[in-house]
Amino acid sequence: VQLVESGGGLVQPGGSLRLSCAASGFTFSRYYMTWVRQAPGKGPEWVSSINRGGESTQYAESMKGRFTISRDNAKNTLYLQMNSLKPEDTALYYCAGATYYSTSSRKADYDYWGLGTQVTVSS
Repeated sequence: VQLVESGGGLVQPGGSLRLSCAASGFTFSRYYMTWVRQAPGKGPEWVSSINRGGESTQYAESMKGRFTISRDNAKNTLYLQMNSLKPEDTALYYCAGATYYSTSSRKADYDYWGLGTQVTVSS
């Protein structure tokens, strides 16, 4: 069972990145999925969550209008489209899965948790 994030990197302020999270070893479509990030020296921060079918999404206030969460259950993949990136978006981004809808930032509240992908926003 694993979640593998990809798509991170170095981007200039105002730029965009699309993160992916590939799931394997479990029935992806039965899980609610979440993105959580952790900036250097700070605690984890909830970013966004999506329901099992992908119809319902929720975002932290500072990400609204800039980030879009989506999923492709046929491909067992979760996405996070990030636009208008700011230096304060620099963090390690994790995807997580649970059998219930969650906006928690705690790893212990999820059944599955990835290794993360680094996003650095800097000029």
